[in-house]
Amino acid sequence: MSARDLLVEIGTEELPPKSLDKLRLAFEKELSKQLSAQRLSFSGSKSYATPRRLAVIIEQLSETQPDENIELLGPARAAAFDADGNPTQAALGFARKCGVTDVSELTFVETNKGERLAFKENRTGQKTESLLADCIEASLNKLPIAKRMRWGSGRQEFVRPVHWIVLLFGDQVVPVQIMGLTASNQTRGHRFHSSGQLTIDSPASYETQLESAKVVVDINKRQQTIVDQVTKLGAESGGRAVISPGILQEVTSLVEWPVALCGRFDESFLDVPEEALISSMGEHQKYFHLVGESEKLLPLFITVSNIESKDPSKVIDGNQRVIRPRLADAKFFYDKDLRTPLEDHRAKLAKIVFQADLGSLADKSARVGKLGSSLAASCNADTALVNRAAELAKCDLVTDMVQEFDQLQGTMGRYYATANGEPFEVAQAIYEQYLPKQAGGALPTTPTGVCLALAERLDTLTGIFGIKQPPTGSRDPFALRRASLGVLNILVDQKIQLDLTQVIGEAYDNFENLPVPKQELVQQVQGYLIDRFRAWFEDEGTTVEVFRAVRSVEQSSPYEIYRRVQAVLSFAETPAAESLAATNKRVANILAKVDLSNLPKVDASLFESDTESALAAALTQIQSDTAPALASGDFSAALSSMARLQQPLDAFFESVMVMAEQENLKLNRLALLSEVRHLVLKIADLSELSG
Repeated sequence: MSARDLLVEIGTEELPPKSLDKLRLAFEKELSKQLSAQRLSFSGSKSYATPRRLAVIIEQLSETQPDENIELLGPARAAAFDADGNPTQAALGFARKCGVTDVSELTFVETNKGERLAFKENRTGQKTESLLADCIEASLNKLPIAKRMRWGSGRQEFVRPVHWIVLLFGDQVVPVQIMGLTASNQTRGHRFHSSGQLTIDSPASYETQLESAKVVVDINKRQQTIVDQVTKLGAESGGRAVISPGILQEVTSLVEWPVALCGRFDESFLDVPEEALISSMGEHQKYFHLVGESEKLLPLFITVSNIESKDPSKVIDGNQRVIRPRLADAKFFYDKDLRTPLEDHRAKLAKIVFQADLGSLADKSARVGKLGSSLAASCNADTALVNRAAELAKCDLVTDMVQEFDQLQGTMGRYYATANGEPFEVAQAIYEQYLPKQAGGALPTTPTGVCLALAERLDTLTGIFGIKQPPTGSRDPFALRRASLGVLNILVDQKIQLDLTQVIGEAYDNFENLPVPKQELVQQVQGYLIDRFRAWFEDEGTTVEVFRAVRSVEQSSPYEIYRRVQAVLSFAETPAAESLAATNKRVANILAKVDLSNLPKVDASLFESDTESALAAALTQIQSDTAPALASGDFSAALSSMARLQQPLDAFFESVMVMAEQENLKLNRLALLSEVRHLVLKIADLSELSG
């Protein structure tokens, strides 16, 4: 079947930079899906995006649909015609469904349920050109656009007004109507470096023709160009350019022809905390900052222009004039904030609502202080330092600097607390309460910071669940998923044994009149945390069976669960694991039908075979050997010892009838197996590892 490349380009006004790459990928995915739904084959696809266009090339798209043999089954013969041989409503309805006007155009086929009315047709495949408009329109309508715009007098809607459409099938224009415009082969180059329309010859020449018009249409190539230019210019300027992934992506989406330029700002601004300067340069101006020796901020920045100026110094000068008032604002806010002790801001927190049903930020700070005090011993923290950190933790939220740059919460609090003479751990904890900020991010390291970060998240989890607003689907306004993973990461990283049942109960007691009963809420929050733990392990490649084996043994300490999972993972790779798991499953199946509470103690005088005695002796020895390992939490060593049960267990099952006719013998053997299972369950239910 003949095939050609297809090019679709949607030319628009400037697209939102933070959504550009997502729109690009979605357009490629949706268009591929629509074409496949029309039974059109193709070999691959590639997508492009610049501030003024979204484009997709579909490689080797078939020129027609394949022919199709249609066979539809209708009602049985008896239901299709009445006693007089006239077609029934069932037959007439089936005919309409098939698109025929007379039942006589239908036929009958023999099936395993008798003769049925049928429609058969050899349908010739449609030409691809006739299907493109609907496929493209459907793809555009399914793009993830939060709010669509209308423009002009038409009723078309898109993320931004559409000004041109390119649609080439091979080197042929497909002049269909899309978004109220007639498609052509006319695109536009760079807004300033190219004049008039640009005629695209074919999909194969699309990239090179646009590049000749000063447009790097491949977003990945454009991004790499920016990285190369910025890195090189940073080194030539005597420093190292720090390329933030977020700013890089946004800058890539703002330019079509990137040109990196290096500017300078007054060194006096370096008296301001560098995080504030970096935030101002990056978030507001989309500049990359430079660092020198010891990673100290340099009074330099790199901007990426969308024009190749004949006099770059004028562009640099313009950017330097723009950045000066921004940095001056940051310096003004910082100097002003320093004049007010951080503690003096505490009274303002009572007027800021944390959540309508959970009180103000002052209320939250008080709860975090109480919970942090109860956590202090587990975190090896000083209770007085934890309380002081909790008192000041939210105070920087009402400072001028943080109100201007909200991403500096905690960071500025640390600077202001240090300037006020607060202890190092208090100042550091104000910053560390927000760690980790994202998956894989830095974790708190000071005992006070660890304590505050845990208390902050556990208070939020308990409160939001307590007012019946847990996360649902993709909706998680209080970032409880991130908070949960933060708790788990901190506990594992710091090796903290924390009883979730107890600490969530303590967090509950700090609230007033939560509508969810305490026991129910503790179960909900603990269950949610453990579910996040399961997802964490799955993301790391841990099998469901391993986690289930550990969870089968009730544990409310995440770090304890973590250690057991690691031990079971290691054990699962040993030769003994599979057979011991299978034997444990056999034991579990036998005991599942038994009332374990009524079993007697094992009586050695009732043993009838050497294998019973051998199993009992091995069990006693292994119980003794594993006791120190279990006490110290060395679960790997304990599992290695338990593996020695395999041989006596196999021998026991080969020679002993567990469900003996004599009741006392049966109960004695069940009691012996129950002790075996009880020992293994001190770590995990190994039967879960057996398929």
